[in-house]
Amino acid sequence: MRDYVQVPAADLEKPYELTPTRESTALLCLRVCCCCSALRPRYKRLVDNIFPEDPKDGLVKADMEKLTFYAVSAPEKLDRIGSYLAERLSRDVVRHRSGYVLIAMEALDQLLMACHSQSIKPFVESFLHMVAKLLESGEPKLQVLGTNSFVKFANIEEDTPSYHRRYDFFVSRFSAMCHSCHSDPDVRTEIRIAGIRGIQGVVRKTVNDELRATIWEPQHMDKIVPSLLFNMQKIEEVDSRIGPPSSPSAADKEENPAVLAENCLRELLGRATFGNMNNAVRPVFAHLDHHKLWDPNEFAVHCFKIIMYSIQAQYSHHVIQEILGHLDARKKDSPRVRAGIIQVLLEAVAIAAKGSIGPTVLEVFNTLLKHLRLSVEFEANDVHGGSMGSVSLNSASKDNDEKIVQNAIIQTIGFFGSNLPDYQRSEIMMFIMGKVPVFGTSTHTLDVSQLGDLGTRRIQIMLLRSLLMVTSGYKAKTIVTALPGSFLDPLLSPSLMEDYELRQLVLEVMHNLMDRHDNRAKLRGIRIIPDVADLKIKREKICRQDTSFMKKNGQQLYRHIYLGCKEEDNVQKNYELLYTSLALMTIELANEEVVIDLIRLAIALQDSAILNEDNLPMFHRCGIMALVAAYLNFVSQMIAVPAFCQHVTKVIEMRTMEAPYFLPEHVFRDKCTLPKSLEKHDKSLYFLTNKIAESLGGSGYSVERLSVPYVPQATDEDRLSRRKSIVDTVSIQVDILPGSLPSDDVVSNTEEITFEALKKAIDTNGMEEQEKEKRRLVIEKFQKAPFEEIAAQCESKANLLHDRLTQILELTIRPPPSPSGTLTITSGHAQYQSVPVYEMKFPDLCVY
Repeated sequence: MRDYVQVPAADLEKPYELTPTRESTALLCLRVCCCCSALRPRYKRLVDNIFPEDPKDGLVKADMEKLTFYAVSAPEKLDRIGSYLAERLSRDVVRHRSGYVLIAMEALDQLLMACHSQSIKPFVESFLHMVAKLLESGEPKLQVLGTNSFVKFANIEEDTPSYHRRYDFFVSRFSAMCHSCHSDPDVRTEIRIAGIRGIQGVVRKTVNDELRATIWEPQHMDKIVPSLLFNMQKIEEVDSRIGPPSSPSAADKEENPAVLAENCLRELLGRATFGNMNNAVRPVFAHLDHHKLWDPNEFAVHCFKIIMYSIQAQYSHHVIQEILGHLDARKKDSPRVRAGIIQVLLEAVAIAAKGSIGPTVLEVFNTLLKHLRLSVEFEANDVHGGSMGSVSLNSASKDNDEKIVQNAIIQTIGFFGSNLPDYQRSEIMMFIMGKVPVFGTSTHTLDVSQLGDLGTRRIQIMLLRSLLMVTSGYKAKTIVTALPGSFLDPLLSPSLMEDYELRQLVLEVMHNLMDRHDNRAKLRGIRIIPDVADLKIKREKICRQDTSFMKKNGQQLYRHIYLGCKEEDNVQKNYELLYTSLALMTIELANEEVVIDLIRLAIALQDSAILNEDNLPMFHRCGIMALVAAYLNFVSQMIAVPAFCQHVTKVIEMRTMEAPYFLPEHVFRDKCTLPKSLEKHDKSLYFLTNKIAESLGGSGYSVERLSVPYVPQATDEDRLSRRKSIVDTVSIQVDILPGSLPSDDVVSNTEEITFEALKKAIDTNGMEEQEKEKRRLVIEKFQKAPFEEIAAQCESKANLLHDRLTQILELTIRPPPSPSGTLTITSGHAQYQSVPVYEMKFPDLCVY
């Protein structure tokens, strides 16, 4: 009933108007609400009941339990509950009623955790809409609140995926939060941590579903990865966690954005597959380029270590390919930038080499060698283009920077090669050797046309240093496997002997391949070893493959050592390496025949130092004498022939007293007095061929060849080489010392040998003229003669060769005997003559 007020008597003539008072109006509204509330849906009444009159009181737990029970009992009402909660939350966000916002989000979280059914899908849409509202607000507390709710939602495993649901907004918003620039440092850190945790939630929610791969699209990765790297980079004094993923404490995760970002990046990369690996790695290069983090590159190395340890091992080659591609893209950048990228490649290769490296082996080496050539080319251009003043200073700076690039490339090549299996390492050795420019040949595949002589020498040194690192630690079962002809021929090329540093590298490469029992360290340094047994040299019996290798390539090795000893630019290290080469050949490859050849080589070196046909300085002559003494002392103890050891020991003792400059311990000292000539020395200071032959002959060695002086064999490449070679001369047998004769009788009636006499003896001008005339006639014939005549002549030669070959095969190839007997016809009767098996002679290849 309403309360009415009567109108005054003066107004009785007017119609009555019933006007409610203020109190009656309030009472009317209350009664109307009470009547209508009973008509509202139950889910709305349950939702309204969870909100207290004062938001400080928090969520009404009893009513929340009723709402939860209702939602579980009637899951079809979940979408309406979510929509109504979203409506209330949106209104509260606009009115800045944060207390009610917190209550609404707490209610949503509890409903999410309690309800697991198909009907939760529409409710999730309302939930994500409310989270988006919070993230869009400018209040940091609401942004953090929305992030926490989203993380809880991300940890829920749904029964079936929702393919229509997209997270583009959340990726963008969380990435923006990672770059927060709030004025308050604590608030800024809190927002960044929330952004990182939000990205982690998006990753966990999306990558588990194989059919929904939108998170790996480039537009998302270009936001996620740089946001994580930004937080890893900006926070200072962070404990770097290089290596396999660790488990930092929860406090570290909450307080340190860098640690949280790193763990999120590890989790992201650990879930990457074959198809989306590149999309996750490429933004790393863009971030490092944009922020100029290649020089210095500590952060870049840190990032790629994380990448390599986080991804699956079989995908490592994808990362290496990306680094190589980026190196190609930045090939015109400053040397320090390129060096930074190469060092990152080194770290990646170091990790990848322990697992699957895929098909990128040759690609890695090919790219690195290409950039090595480019670096040498840039260095050569800077040297030629530099001028006086500041330009020359800049050129010197660039030169040093290019050396940093080159050293980084060589280090990477060596480390990668040394971690490869043997079969791949041998291929890489051949591959690198094929890149070494060798004068007079076109076998190398590296373009050095623009480098000039200095640049070519520089690239030769760089490639040989790379080869040296690849061969380090290589253990081949047979020397043929380690030094095949296609590798040995260019390695021992005369064009690689023009510089002492090149010769050192070649010898060191040979040592790596020859030393299969780790004896080189025991032989380091050239010296007279009192007792070789103290070195405990490891050796095995020479196998048949090694013996055949020395028969085929021994002369080539002897020649290289002989010519290497007579180079004018030799330093002490060259003589030490040459001595080590002789010693390793004795240990690894020497049978009785090879020992005789090595002794002949040593005597020939001694004779060349005395005769001095090449006009070597006295230091080099004494160095050769010291090398011969050290080696003969070593080989005499290795073969353990007492008479030979006595002769060598006696000569060394005489040198110690009368000519110490013939011994390595003295001649290679800084202040060593050298003689003016060697012709006046007594023969007791020299190793005599007849004494050595007598001592070895008594122990069963075949010493006939010792009386024939060693002369290096000429090769075709010597005629193409730019350096003067002594092997182009005619071999002349000369008795240098009376003691080198088989007998001790001195032949007094001998012709005096002078330089002019030798020059006349080796004059080959007439032979060269004849050769030129023959060549001219052959060229003229092929230019002017008819084709039929040339074809007929070639055919006749071919027929003649075929006939001779047929005759040889008929004489040498006969059917093998058969145990069953051979058919013979005697007096018109066929008879079989049986041959016992033990009397049959089989070819060597058929006998085990």
